[in-house]
Amino acid sequence: MNFDLTEDQLMIQQAAKEFAEAEIAPTAVERDKNAEFPKEIIKKLGELGFMGMMVSTDFDGAGLDTVSYVLAMIEFSKADASVGVILSVNNSLVCYGLEKYGSDFIKNKYLRPLAKGEKLGAFALSEPEAGSDATQQATTAYKDGDHWVINGMKNWTTNGTSADYYLVVAQTDKEKAHHGITTFIVEKGTEGFTHGVKEDKLGIKSSDTCSLMFENVRVPEENIIWEVGKGFNFAMNTLNGGRIGIASQAVGIAEASLEASIKYSKQRKSFGTEIANHQAIQFKLADMAVKIENAKLLTLKAAWLKDNGKKYVKEAAMAKLYASKIAVECALEAIQIHGGYGYVREYLVERYLRDAKVTEIYEGTSEIQKIVIARELLKG
Repeated sequence: MNFDLTEDQLMIQQAAKEFAEAEIAPTAVERDKNAEFPKEIIKKLGELGFMGMMVSTDFDGAGLDTVSYVLAMIEFSKADASVGVILSVNNSLVCYGLEKYGSDFIKNKYLRPLAKGEKLGAFALSEPEAGSDATQQATTAYKDGDHWVINGMKNWTTNGTSADYYLVVAQTDKEKAHHGITTFIVEKGTEGFTHGVKEDKLGIKSSDTCSLMFENVRVPEENIIWEVGKGFNFAMNTLNGGRIGIASQAVGIAEASLEASIKYSKQRKSFGTEIANHQAIQFKLADMAVKIENAKLLTLKAAWLKDNGKKYVKEAAMAKLYASKIAVECALEAIQIHGGYGYVREYLVERYLRDAKVTEIYEGTSEIQKIVIARELLKG
């Protein structure tokens, strides 16, 4: 069992760390206050190859492994979890799905610009009445000549107002239940396709989230991903990899919480000494460090399994379940260590808590992860 990272992986980690510290962190607070999408940051990340990290160089991606992706995601999310989730959606949910299941036409027309960061993607699965139960798709699509016509509504769509291409899951044959669901690519600006206002969220506020509306939206036949009736399988298979991205985001938030706590504990004094010298604080720091190491190892294991062509569904669900849990716990401890200062924006840790909570919800709630894990266990 080898825990050493390769030279390439270390290089990617260092490059991500330097970019995060120089380009992302300095403006994170203001963007959070103003719910401002990090447009220029995402553009630069695309130029550096971070928007299509795991896409083959044959389709203009960086051709990197999932472990490198995890390392980069952690660094970016430490600086700003909003940037982290924007990258996660484009890399894990959009680019991965298009490369694995898309036709040559789709790969050349849509995947290439997404991998280069010239375009941004979104993944539209959730609906007002179809959250955790993705089989209950109310959005429909019917065949009309050489086009499909989509009607319905999606919500909680990350990159919703900023994306160029949307992967839209719709019911194409209700009698076949989840075997009658299909995924389409819809371009921004298509007639009848609109989005709602940005949601006013608790956290990850500079990542835009909104509802999408489809009113007789015509999509050409060649924009079907995989094939008709495979949309549910496409969504579930893609989400398995997406959970590794969210686990990485959660680890990044937890690490940021620990680093802020260590720094503050060395500066703040009480009872005549720095609070870092008090055992009560030391125990908190130690517990946070152990939890983070566990979460990181779970996440890296899931990434390694994926890279080596092994089953990783259970491990990805475990990583997301645990990493999201400890992200919230570490952020709470960071606030406790900071005392009253932890409750104000100036000391950052209140943002870590607000950002951490959603990692227990999107791309499969913690409860859904437990179901996934149990099902995989029972398969034997």
